Amino acid sequence: MSDSAGKEIDQLIGLMAKLPGLGPRSARRAVLQLVKKRTLLLEPLARSMTEVAATAQECLTCGNVGTSDTCGICSDPNRDPNVICVVSDVADLWAMERSLAFKGRYHVLGGILSALDGVGPEDLHIPRLVHRVEEGGVTEVVLALSATIDGQTTAHYIADQLDGTGASVTSLAQGVPIGGELDYLDDGTITAAMRARKAF
Repeated sequence: MSDSAGKEIDQLIGLMAKLPGLGPRSARRAVLQLVKKRTLLLEPLARSMTEVAATAQECLTCGNVGTSDTCGICSDPNRDPNVICVVSDVADLWAMERSLAFKGRYHVLGGILSALDGVGPEDLHIPRLVHRVEEGGVTEVVLALSATIDGQTTAHYIADQLDGTGASVTSLAQGVPIGGELDYLDDGTITAAMRARKAF
């Protein structure tokens, strides 16, 4: 990268470019905007990032990200402790929370099984999940994993591990999204929707 903006600014651009969804050009535009609005954006952002770097940690129970060793969801007495929703990463947990459709607790695996990427059961938080269920009280485990081959392999593996614990294992329904038009859907989605059809 050229040194036209100065070493420090080029370094910031390089770091920003490593973020998901930002390439070098988008990072340059973002940094330029931050510098132009230093007081309004850059300085508060720098303070906030310093605070998050000092306080962010993983919840010891579910794996969510928060500022204490027990996240707000796990410590919320209004959440149903008997139902656990299993997600592959924190981004999926946040997506579920945006929907306001789930009122139980979560478990973040930290990825999904992938022979191609060398991710095995020992690399994920599956034993911690099994331990949580075996402690008692959990009546249902909802597998909210991607509909990919690796996601479904992970779901089957977890279901096998939870066999005999007494908890029912369910998964999210798959099929035609609300507002979706058949012409734009892939074959797998249409097939899943057809298999999961219900009375009208």
